[in-house]
Amino acid sequence: ALSVEHCLLVLCFVLLFIVPLLLVDIGILGTHTAPVPALIPGFLVACGILYTLLLAARISEQCSRVPSLVNAISFGEGKEAARQQTVDYICSSAAGFYVFDARLTTAMIVKLVYIWCIIIAGLMTRLGSLGGV
Repeated sequence: ALSVEHCLLVLCFVLLFIVPLLLVDIGILGTHTAPVPALIPGFLVACGILYTLLLAARISEQCSRVPSLVNAISFGEGKEAARQQTVDYICSSAAGFYVFDARLTTAMIVKLVYIWCIIIAGLMTRLGSLGGV
């Protein structure tokens, strides 16, 4: 499990460095010098990493719905206490996708995308003011 966490951390750092480097390539070299098809592999890697993070966050979101599903199942007459204990156990286990003891959720991924949109907008504005774009 620790190797998966390290791999996910490496993928996040790759994403952190790919996007600004793509923008710097376009900004400094221009679109006429740096052909856009040459930038497509980096863009696809960034999209793949983001998609992987979204799939991992979806696992956590689906795990949070399991207690209500189990609570809706009828185990028969007089089994309410056992069902409640099962639901309590599932809730307290807090199943999901964890990265370094932090539960990966869709809200975290949306915040990551939001922060990167701000960084990209700032870089594009800076490169535009330098006359690069």
